[in-house]
Amino acid sequence: MGFDPDNVLLQDAKTGEIPTETGELVLKEFLTSSVVTQLAKHEPMTKPKKKFTYLAEGPGAYWVGEGQRIQTSKATWLTAEMEAKKLGVILPVSKEFLRYTVTNFFNEIRPAIAEAFYTKFDQAALFGNDSPYAQGTSVWERIQASGNTVEYGTGSNLYLDLNDVLALVEDGDNDPNGFTTIRKFRKDLRGAVDDRNLPIFNDPGQGAAANLLGLPVGYADGKSWDYDKALVLTGDWDYARYGVLQGIEYAISEDATLTTIVDEEGDPINLFERDMFALRATMHVAFMTLKEDAFAALTPVPDEEEEEEEEEEEEEEE
Repeated sequence: MGFDPDNVLLQDAKTGEIPTETGELVLKEFLTSSVVTQLAKHEPMTKPKKKFTYLAEGPGAYWVGEGQRIQTSKATWLTAEMEAKKLGVILPVSKEFLRYTVTNFFNEIRPAIAEAFYTKFDQAALFGNDSPYAQGTSVWERIQASGNTVEYGTGSNLYLDLNDVLALVEDGDNDPNGFTTIRKFRKDLRGAVDDRNLPIFNDPGQGAAANLLGLPVGYADGKSWDYDKALVLTGDWDYARYGVLQGIEYAISEDATLTTIVDEEGDPINLFERDMFALRATMHVAFMTLKEDAFAALTPVPDEEEEEEEEEEEEEEE
C-alpha cells in the first residue's frame, strides 16, 4: 500500500516530499508573490543546469538596387548557462503539529514556507544579498556595473527622474517593460504628476495591475527589498531569467539547536528544551541576468554621514 499523506501522521513521516497538491500550491504562491518571477522570463528546467541560447542582436536589412545581389547579415546568438541552487528554509513549530496528518500540517504551514522562499529568492536576485548565484549577476550588481542610477531626494521631480531612469535603459537599445518597488514608496508615486499636472501613477487595486508611466508595477515584499540601495528598479526584464526544478522536500528535527534564530535572551533556540520541532524545506531555483545595461534604478540621496564614512574608507584604502 502506497504512502497516503491524508492518513499518515507527521510524526510517522519525518522526511520526504511535500504532498504533490500542497507542493504545487506552495510553488504557485512562490511564483505569484515573488516580484522577480512576475517580471523575469521563465526558463523551463528539468535538470540542475541548463544551457540556452538567446538573441543578443537581430539581423539587419539592406537597400538593394535592381539586379544587385542582396547582402546577408547574421543575427548574434549567445549561449548562457543557468544553474538551480538549493534554497532552504527552517521553521520552528509547536510539537502539537506532529499529531496532524501530513496533508493537514502542510496546508497549515504552506503560506509560511512560500513566504520564506520568495523573500530569500528576491533578496538574492534583485540585490545580490546572501546570493548563491554568480557574482555580478543580480539586477543591482548589473546596475552598479553600468552606472545606470538616478538619485531622488527632497525637492526632486519624480516624473523627470523616472523618465531619466527609463532613458538609461533605452540608451543601451533596450526596451524597459516594467517597474518594481515596495508599497512604502507608493505615497511618493501617488503624488507625482507630469508636466501637464496629470498623475503618472495609477493603482486601481482589486487585483488589477498598477501602472507607472504606462508600464506595469510589481510590488516586492518589504523584507525582500534593500531600501538603502534603491527606491525603484526597472529594466528590460527579458534579460532576466529564472527557472524552478519541481519537487519540494522536507525533513523534521526534534533535537536540533537553531543558531540562526535566537530567543528573548539572545541565545540559540534548542528544540529539545522547548519541546518543539523544526521543519526544513528545500527547493531548487535558478536566476541570472544576461545584459549589463538592461536595468536601471532610482536611488535615495545618501545621508551626509554615509558620504563622510565612504570618503574616510576611500582615504584609508589609499
